[in-house]
Amino acid sequence: MFKRITAAEAAAMIKDRSRVAIGGFLAVGAPESLIDAVVAAKTKDLHIIVIASDWEDRGIGKLVANRQVRSAQVSHLGTNREIQAQMNAGEIDIELVPQGTLMERVRAFGAGLGGVLTPTGLGTVVQEGKQIITLDGKDYLLEPAIPSDFALVKAHKADESGNLVYSKTARNSNPIMAKAGRITIVEVDEIVPTGELDPEHIVTPGVFVDYIVVKEV
Repeated sequence: MFKRITAAEAAAMIKDRSRVAIGGFLAVGAPESLIDAVVAAKTKDLHIIVIASDWEDRGIGKLVANRQVRSAQVSHLGTNREIQAQMNAGEIDIELVPQGTLMERVRAFGAGLGGVLTPTGLGTVVQEGKQIITLDGKDYLLEPAIPSDFALVKAHKADESGNLVYSKTARNSNPIMAKAGRITIVEVDEIVPTGELDPEHIVTPGVFVDYIVVKEV
């Protein structure tokens, strides 16, 4: 059973140099209250696992702009000039990962797998330093699972058993991230009684949820 906490309490759990997987894409579905609390806590040297670095003043970009991120595994940097500048200056270590591969590597960690095989990236810089495995005459890159200490997730609603539903495209990477954190902290708009959510609409079962923060307005 999850424990309900505040955003500040959630941020206090995340220590310097933690590995943090964060849901959302271009700030859609980003757990903004949790991110703001981590910014306020001034936690530093974080490694983040994200699809996109969002904008300088929205979503994950606020952590970058506040210089709290030491390294990142990310697919999309195009809308955040601050992370581009820090990367070019050698101030942040970036591993650019194709989006599908990134999510499969995150999913693999949550499923207890060592990694995944994919042809994506063969013959490109993505291949550099990676093992190639041949199966049935076809080459694949062995992409290792991506571990995370914490997963920060945004859902629309939770019930009192911790089951989650998402809102439209804000669902994006959140369900996969929710299953991949050693500790999963979810920001929701509201908590409703168990039985109120349509079981057909539940995406993330409560067994994956450790803590819930109700969105601060």
